[in-house]
Amino acid sequence: MSDSHLEGVTKEMLLDWYRQMALIRRTEELAAKAYTLRKIVGFCHLYIGQEAVAVGASAALRKKDVVVATYREHGQIMARGAKPREVFAELFAKETGMTRGVGGSMHMVDKDLHFWGGYGIVGGHVPLAAGAAFAAKYKGTDDISLVYLGDGATQQGAFFEALALAQLWKLPVIFLIENNFYAMGTSLDRQSYLTDLSHRADGVGMTKWQFHGFDVAEVYQNVLKAADHARSGKGPVLLEAITYRYRGHSMSDPAKYRAKGELDEKKKHDALDLAAATLKEKFGVSEDVLKEIKTAIKAEAKEAYETADKDPDSDPTNLYNYIYAPNDGGA
Repeated sequence: MSDSHLEGVTKEMLLDWYRQMALIRRTEELAAKAYTLRKIVGFCHLYIGQEAVAVGASAALRKKDVVVATYREHGQIMARGAKPREVFAELFAKETGMTRGVGGSMHMVDKDLHFWGGYGIVGGHVPLAAGAAFAAKYKGTDDISLVYLGDGATQQGAFFEALALAQLWKLPVIFLIENNFYAMGTSLDRQSYLTDLSHRADGVGMTKWQFHGFDVAEVYQNVLKAADHARSGKGPVLLEAITYRYRGHSMSDPAKYRAKGELDEKKKHDALDLAAATLKEKFGVSEDVLKEIKTAIKAEAKEAYETADKDPDSDPTNLYNYIYAPNDGGA
């Protein structure tokens, strides 16, 4: 690969991205541990292996841009600025969680971060990003929205409907497909005739392209290009990032459907390893500096885990908040 993907990327930027990816991974590793200890109940979908997509994409966005996500969103909301303690507290159903423990693993939201995810209905969240983009255009701002979705979501009707309206109205939205090759346990070539999912955009005439999502700088450059396109009024963009999840679909999935050696082969393109190699070879960062970052990350994640674990449990009366309008005694 040439160094064109590093254009405009400084050592400080890449060091920060490396730190973010390492923190997301360690947080997810501890989440896996917590799940086995029954500190997390229900579903839990980990982001391990896909960190470069969230970190690179978030770096290309502005603070007021809206992000909509699926239920595999722990790493995505952290890349947007959420702290590990907030994530753990939400996972553990604590009052200190970002939605006071009511949302849990699959429904993390932060109004201040303009992060509106995750959603459990596959593909059902995609039109919401188009709606946010419509609002931005209607108000005359230069904000955009970005929606994360998996390869399985590209088979859903709501996805196609959102693409059709976004292109018709030239909405400032990026549809970012994280193609990790499995919709739950079904491989891409068994679920879709098209395996280059960026071609989903051809039917509505939308700008689209595919890129590899393992290198955080490459993700940043591609999403930045798409953001500039959408922000300038030229309409939506569909991006397909080729990535891979190291764990099963969820914590209850042993992922035995994978071919022997497949995971090991994919790990040769690990996002953290690629970033570390670039930092050493292109920016002269020493191995000792990278070790210091990892040591600090482990300590930060451990403290966040232990602190959140001691936080007060969510008040059960929170459970029905925001479901019905307040009853003021009127008809």
